[in-house]
Amino acid sequence: MAGRKSDFTLPTNTLDELFSSQEERDEAKLSKIRDIPLSEIDDFPDHPFQVREDGGKRYIEGYFAVFDSTYEMWPGAYETIDPSAFDGALGDDIRCLIDHDTRLVLGRNRSGTLMLRVDEKGLWGSVEINPDDQDAMNLYARVQRGDVSQCSFGFDILEEETEYLEKGGVHWIIKKVKLYEVSVVTFPAYEETGVTARRQDYEEMTHRKNELWRETMRKKLKGE
Repeated sequence: MAGRKSDFTLPTNTLDELFSSQEERDEAKLSKIRDIPLSEIDDFPDHPFQVREDGGKRYIEGYFAVFDSTYEMWPGAYETIDPSAFDGALGDDIRCLIDHDTRLVLGRNRSGTLMLRVDEKGLWGSVEINPDDQDAMNLYARVQRGDVSQCSFGFDILEEETEYLEKGGVHWIIKKVKLYEVSVVTFPAYEETGVTARRQDYEEMTHRKNELWRETMRKKLKGE
């Protein structure tokens, strides 16, 4: 994972500085701690897509990602997309898929059938539907009826910040990504692989913090 940043620095000549290790002080600089109010947590916000016809062509349009909404990955673990996350990412070769299935391609930005842009709300996209593609036409009809109305996207995290919550748990803020695809989906849930990777990150951080605490207490008891 990319390094985490914080503007917080310890003042010199404090008791914490005198009785803590350099590693502990470095760790304090990397993380911010706060509680996330329940009012800031969304189950997974439903931002309906729209269908549009223009000049005989059909389009599906809507937001594939929304900024500053807090998504609960599992109890105590949250993720937020920062407004800067897609800066510089939209020039890559990006597809629009159905349910993240690489066999079901709706459009592609380099072919001119997918248009993506970022505004103050999030990542917005418009995909032109191929009338000769039955899967695409079926999806268009489902979106038009309101049966399918949700979104997702496939990406790698290039930069993020981590906040440790006062009552336990963690909050990741995604600051920069490499974007591979956007999807119109039936259920906008995180794929199991993504949740598993996040759990491993969290377990490693927790283990590292516990080891640091034990080492610090050992040194204090020995008078070091």
